[in-house]
Amino acid sequence: MTHNTDASLWHGTTIVTVRKGDLVVVAGDGQVSLSNTVIKSNARKVRPLGKGDVIAGFAGATADAMTLFERLEAKLEQYPNQLTRACVELAKDWRTDRYLRRLEAMMIVADRETSLVLTGTGDVLEPENGIIAIGSGGNYALAAARALADSDMDAEQIARRAMKIAADICVFTNENVTVETLGKDK
Repeated sequence: MTHNTDASLWHGTTIVTVRKGDLVVVAGDGQVSLSNTVIKSNARKVRPLGKGDVIAGFAGATADAMTLFERLEAKLEQYPNQLTRACVELAKDWRTDRYLRRLEAMMIVADRETSLVLTGTGDVLEPENGIIAIGSGGNYALAAARALADSDMDAEQIARRAMKIAADICVFTNENVTVETLGKDK
């Protein structure tokens, strides 16, 4: 029996960011799958970076994401309080560095003012409405969060509900959610 560990078979992850009022929330599920098997249900794909003033979440291969987290932290040290600049510099490296080019991951990063998506193709994208989602269940979470944005729910409640909806639809997303929040009262 052959074991195919091709990265294209690694599925999973829904990461959503919601910005509402003075809060920004990044939430992610904990499921890691290989083909049609759940390998782990409690992975932590969302975490604070730097001095805790940036939150990042990843979708993709775990080792690749850890490499990107480390590289982003280095860029944040190099460009303190300049999230966009740090992300643009990381994206340049990611696109041009022979080793980094092979990394298969996407990241959402946020600080108190800015939310961004970073991709291996050099994209650094900022949403128009403060809501971003990536990963296998990203479109479900994005649609749910946008639908709830005008409700009385706060950013964390919207993110948690969007993650629940994504988990109900996407088989590569579970309800074991990690939430990190930045804002005036956090």
